[in-house]
Amino acid sequence: MSDSYLGFANSPLGSRVASMLGLPQPLPLERYQPGQPVVRGSVLVGAGPDAKLLPALAGVFKAIGAQTVAHRDVPQWMGLANPLGMMTGRWGTDDQPGEKVKALVFDATGLTDSGQSDALYRFFHDAARSVLPCGRVLVLGRAPESCTTPRQATVQRALEGLTRSLAKELKRGITAQLVYVAEGAEDQLEGALRFLLSPRSAYVSAQVVRLSKPVGPVAAPQDWAQPLAGKKVLVTGASRGIGAAIAEVMARDGAQVICLDVPQAQAGLDEVAQRLGAKALAQDIGSAEAPQALVDAALLDGGWDVVVHNAGITRDKTIANMKEHLWQAVVNVNLSTQERINDALVASGALKTGARIVCVSSISGIAGNLGQTNYALSKAGVIGMVQSMAPVLAEQGITINAVAPGFIETQMTAAVPFAIREAGRRMNSMGQGGQPVDVAETIAWFASPASSGLTGNVVRVCGQSLLGA
Repeated sequence: MSDSYLGFANSPLGSRVASMLGLPQPLPLERYQPGQPVVRGSVLVGAGPDAKLLPALAGVFKAIGAQTVAHRDVPQWMGLANPLGMMTGRWGTDDQPGEKVKALVFDATGLTDSGQSDALYRFFHDAARSVLPCGRVLVLGRAPESCTTPRQATVQRALEGLTRSLAKELKRGITAQLVYVAEGAEDQLEGALRFLLSPRSAYVSAQVVRLSKPVGPVAAPQDWAQPLAGKKVLVTGASRGIGAAIAEVMARDGAQVICLDVPQAQAGLDEVAQRLGAKALAQDIGSAEAPQALVDAALLDGGWDVVVHNAGITRDKTIANMKEHLWQAVVNVNLSTQERINDALVASGALKTGARIVCVSSISGIAGNLGQTNYALSKAGVIGMVQSMAPVLAEQGITINAVAPGFIETQMTAAVPFAIREAGRRMNSMGQGGQPVDVAETIAWFASPASSGLTGNVVRVCGQSLLGA
């Protein structure tokens, strides 16, 4: 569904009217197009004292072809970048900012005391006005639970408040994220930065990502343009909307896609599968027979590399007015079925070593929603499943993560009453709804062979919605 206000606010007349009346002026977001570079513009590098990741960052920026400049507090950057053949230099002068940049990356891993936070102030104070529209801000730190002293844990936890505030202040389609990088996970940075610095993450902002030591095999894609080449990927609920977008992005990234939906959606399912050169599988995943049927299908395919649990239903009523069968149906399809299918696929060996499980939760599972106690319970349960199963599945070389979409422009949200729909679009830092492709891009990142250091994560695809913030 199109957002007519977005177009109006960016027209010459609409821009003047919105400015005079103090109305939101959301900027059309840059989204990924095949063949484009990871970053279109320079990356400004900053760091606190005793930063740990600068050598690894130099290697990543070399690999992705990014041009870098260094803040005055990081004079050592030239000594790291130049031997790699990277052209770089100092950004700005002591009292004047330098060129406009597309991204800011700050290495905060060396911060061990809140008194060192002045380094963060100097960098972002100097550079905040110099980020181009639809730019990216990344802060890299250490997970507080891994810190060796309370003061170190304190300052590292404080980074969350910083990045979430930056995401609200910078506006103009600029996103900000915090990545906690575990010691020994430096080789996982490239996959994360290829997503978080690129237009693929257009509607992901103010998120905290934990990058851990790899789970299962470590294998960078042979071709970063098609990182899922040769991988077999199941996508449930694939006949329309977000599910169809997920299937499209997976196919674009080289995967052999198995599109699943209920038999009643056969026509739409066949259309999507035919368009993508994928396989169509009509199956009611809520049935008792579904887990074994999927095991049989996976084994017939020689095993699956990725399972995307996208299928879900809503049956909205306040709990006082809700019939028991509506409760049971939503919890069964959205949560219990995923648990049963995961258990069956893992126990049977139908998932390959290094497999990825990606689940679709919802902002309703984080913030709750009027009339959705059943749905919110099921989607919060998906988060619980991801976090509790991550260490269990890691023992078998399998990762599990979730995305939690906010307001996404779909047929379902098009049916929402106008006032509520407009509130959903505007009540986030981007001032607009997301697109199904935004959810799909995030899922593809989790599915990538380069994401073996990502497990147990829940990433909101919501443009930093104010709900549940």
